Amino acid sequence: MATLLHIDASARKSRSITRSLGTAFKTQWLSANAEDKFIYRDVGSAPPEFIGESWIDAAFTPENERTEEQASLLSQSDLLIDEVSEASVIVISTPMYNYGMPAALKAWVDQIVRVNKTFSFDLSRGDFPLEPILSGKALVLLTSCGEFGFGKGEARENMNHLTPHLRTVSKYLGVEETHELRVEYQEFGDARHKASIEQAYKAIPEMVSKLSTSLAMSA
Repeated sequence: MATLLHIDASARKSRSITRSLGTAFKTQWLSANAEDKFIYRDVGSAPPEFIGESWIDAAFTPENERTEEQASLLSQSDLLIDEVSEASVIVISTPMYNYGMPAALKAWVDQIVRVNKTFSFDLSRGDFPLEPILSGKALVLLTSCGEFGFGKGEARENMNHLTPHLRTVSKYLGVEETHELRVEYQEFGDARHKASIEQAYKAIPEMVSKLSTSLAMSA
C-alpha cells in the first residue's frame, strides 16, 4: 500500500484550474489504487506559518536542548515533515504567481526543508555539505500559468521560476523522479487555452498508470 500526499496551493477556491486537476488526479489514483492512503493539505486556504528568527534558532538547537517554546515552534514543521516522509507520491497542484510559486507553497517548503530532519549538513563533504535524508519518492506537478512558452527551449523558459525551483528543493523532500502537467494560456482564454486544459486532463490516466506500475515494481 502506497501513500499519496496532495498539496493544493491555489489561493482560489472556485475557478481554480490546478485544484480541479488535483481532484481529477486524486480520483483516478484512488480508483486505480483503492487500498492506498490519501493525505490532503490545502496550503492555499490555510498557509503554514512563515519561518522567522526564533524558528531558525529552534531548528538549529539540538533536539535534547530545546525549550518547550522551541519545540512548540517546530510542531507544525514536524507534522508536515511526517506527512512528506510517509508519502510515496507527492502531488503539488499550484498556479504560477508572478513567475514563481505562491507564498503559501514557499512557506510549506520552508517548514519542511530542515536541517537534521530532511537534510544533513557536513562540511567534510567540501563544497556540497547538504545531503537529502529522505528518498524514493515521486513528485507530480500540476501547474497553470497565464502566459505560455515556459518549457525547456521555449520563449519564456528563463522566466519560469516555479518548476525549476520546485525541482531543486524537491530532492530534500526525497523526490527522485518528477512529472509535470502544465496548463498554459490562461490569461488569453482562447482555443489554445482550451486545448491545453484538455491535453492535461487526457494525460492524467497515463501518468497514474505509469506511476502505479513503477511503485508496484519497486515494492
